[in-house]
Amino acid sequence: MKKLMMIEGMSCGHCVNHVKNALEEIEGVSSVVVDLQGKNALVELSKDVACEILKGAVEEAGYDVVDIKTI
Repeated sequence: MKKLMMIEGMSCGHCVNHVKNALEEIEGVSSVVVDLQGKNALVELSKDVACEILKGAVEEAGYDVVDIKTI
């Protein structure tokens, strides 16, 4: 299962790493690819993780989650 997160507030490579690390700490997340230009993160999951948990991790890191789509 993959989820595409639309994220606002990222402006540099440090932001990308901050978001990536925050998401990778969540149990069930197997990989994360953050696209600074596209303002999104593609999260691959090994088990179902609630969108609220993913959103909370990114927002706790200081960024705004605009939308999450399961793809």
